[in-house]
Amino acid sequence: MSASDRIFRTLAADIDAQPGQVSAAVDLLDGGATVPFIARYRKEVTGGLDDTQLRNLAERLAYLREMEARRAAIVKSITEQGKMTDDLARALANAETKAVLEDIYLPFKPKRRTKAMIARENGLEPLLRAILGDRNTLPETLAANYITEAVPGVKEALDGARDILVEELAENAALLGRLRDFMRREAFVTSRVIEGKEVAGAKFSDYFDHREKWATIPSHRALAILRASKEEVVRIEIASDPETGIPAAEAIIAAAIGIPGQGPGDAWLRKAANWTWRVKLSLTMYVELMAEMRERAHDAAIHVFSRNLKDLLLAAPAGAKPTLGLDPGIRTGVKAAVVDATGKLLDTATIYPFQPKNDIRGATQTLLSLIARHEVALIAIGNGTASRETERLVAEALRSIPDAARPTKVVVSEAGASVYSASELGAAEFPDLDVSLRGAVSIARRLQDPLAELVKITPQSIGVGQYQHDVDQRRLGRALEAVVEDAVNAVGVDLNTASAPLLAHVAGLGPSLAQNILAHRNENGAFDSRKALLKVAGLGPKAFEQCAGFLRIRDGKEPLDASAVHPEAYDLARRIVQACGRDIRAIMGNSAALKDLRAEDFVTDRFGLPTVRDILSELEKPGRDPRPGFVTATFAEGVEQIGDLKPGMTLEGTVTNVAAFGAFVDIGVHQDGLVHISQLADRFVKDPHEVVKAGDVVRVRVVEVDVARKRIGLTMRKDGGTSAREAQAERAPTPAPRAKGNARTAAPATADGAMSAALRAAFRRD
Repeated sequence: MSASDRIFRTLAADIDAQPGQVSAAVDLLDGGATVPFIARYRKEVTGGLDDTQLRNLAERLAYLREMEARRAAIVKSITEQGKMTDDLARALANAETKAVLEDIYLPFKPKRRTKAMIARENGLEPLLRAILGDRNTLPETLAANYITEAVPGVKEALDGARDILVEELAENAALLGRLRDFMRREAFVTSRVIEGKEVAGAKFSDYFDHREKWATIPSHRALAILRASKEEVVRIEIASDPETGIPAAEAIIAAAIGIPGQGPGDAWLRKAANWTWRVKLSLTMYVELMAEMRERAHDAAIHVFSRNLKDLLLAAPAGAKPTLGLDPGIRTGVKAAVVDATGKLLDTATIYPFQPKNDIRGATQTLLSLIARHEVALIAIGNGTASRETERLVAEALRSIPDAARPTKVVVSEAGASVYSASELGAAEFPDLDVSLRGAVSIARRLQDPLAELVKITPQSIGVGQYQHDVDQRRLGRALEAVVEDAVNAVGVDLNTASAPLLAHVAGLGPSLAQNILAHRNENGAFDSRKALLKVAGLGPKAFEQCAGFLRIRDGKEPLDASAVHPEAYDLARRIVQACGRDIRAIMGNSAALKDLRAEDFVTDRFGLPTVRDILSELEKPGRDPRPGFVTATFAEGVEQIGDLKPGMTLEGTVTNVAAFGAFVDIGVHQDGLVHISQLADRFVKDPHEVVKAGDVVRVRVVEVDVARKRIGLTMRKDGGTSAREAQAERAPTPAPRAKGNARTAAPATADGAMSAALRAAFRRD
């Protein structure tokens, strides 16, 4: 089987597809096509592979190609050494992972001078063969024949023979595989506090004496233990049970040697097997299992972050309406910025309704003046320090405005707003604007269109992850970039209003072409058609093919430019329109006019049924936005601080973050509450994402409150929730909610609570 065939078969199994589908997708990716383009416009070619399958394929493809390159290098090395055999070639060809490949290569891998090499140079390999061949003779008797100037005694001779045996066992691929499988089944992860670190590492107290199976340890606990180890609070051990596991591992090694009897040679070999485990292979297994645990935990954490980011990016937009953004503050004042329906900055102000100035009257007049002057329809209030106080001020001010003209006020997450404010992008967009006022602009815009604004901020700064700073940052960055790209292209981008950061995420573009598009738009005015993109410097036919379908032009010369129909399929779309006997503008958005058409009647050699159906859907709802309708949580009056909460209260809130252990909900008291996974529903929930996602508006009931430690336990169950005693069996130390305050991008806060065990553990400080 060729390397390509092997890759295609493996990928097909990984993503539940056929090798032919995989081969077609790989050809497209290798040809420069992007995942969004392939998923949307090449369904016939790939057999309908979706963006998730294609992302997994692209990631695994890189791994498998690296493995094939390594396989070829190993084959070449062994062949050049003159040691290749048919059995070895078959073993290398059948190796399914890099680890197995490296195991097979170990005996042939060039290495530094070892004890075993020295023993061989001293003529001790025949001694080992003699012991293996004659189990009834005392090894000491055999060793006496190998004493030389370099080997002064029997002990040194036997030690040298043992060193050779240890190396051979450590390079035995079959043995390593059996030990690896055994340890994956039987190993425990144990963490113990380092003496003297109890106080400094109190936030990790759940791990001062912790033990659980390696195979089933949840990712968030693994990451917490790894962080505690990194901060030198605990020591980690990964080992099988001392009473049963060590003898079992030693027995596996003994079986690899073959020790059937009880002769003197068998006894010596049995001791050598035990020595091999204790001195060499137990450490090898520890290193491998530690790496696997870390990678597994990173995978899960990246997956959680990616899903939360996707939900946040695809949150419902409030719409293109004049919006007033308020960035709350106490001493430094509340920063206000008004943007028009397109997000263009119109006006700014700073008001001081709180200590020390307490200028409530002046603040109210300024707010009412901004609202009236710019016909503000939406008010976005950041959820940081003084958020509820600012919301109350706004509510009082709005009482004087008639219901019909009264703007809608919404509390929005300001996570990352300060990052944008101080960024090069923020400075370039508003060079003469104070940094704090840029934050108010960002808050206003993210209410209008979360996607368009959040793409300006590095995803890691948005704060919807789980131990995101502990995971492989390169892998995290790639995964989050893919999420942003898929979200942007799923929604589509208005070519004539989009910012450069938003355009940069459109399939086939990137930062350089996005800037060229912006420069062309500024110099020549709005684009009147998609074809006009070809006039942009550096944007050739390939980039046009990739990006055109995801860019929208409203009210342009070509009606189809406002839809997701790709220009390559315009002729097909017009043929469909002609079948209706009406003008294209009369057809678009008219489902009744299209209902009698059969998609099968329009299939051609070039465009199959999936494309025809997509075109019909677009004609029915041109440029449809896949995001949900806009809703917002209404915070309870009089509940503004954690001290206002009482068990039993039912409140409305917004889900801010979803982790493997539950969901955090903003209920308007400056500290997110936790709905533990056991409290999400009146049924067993394996994955919190089954029930909620970031941005959801939910009703919760307060279960427990710890004012001193600022921890809130919530439930979404209808049966009253779980008591502290009922929850004691669970221990799930995890990152907790982002603490709201002036440091808007502060790391998630966590700690031991004095609540139920499940909630207490879940609130452990990250």
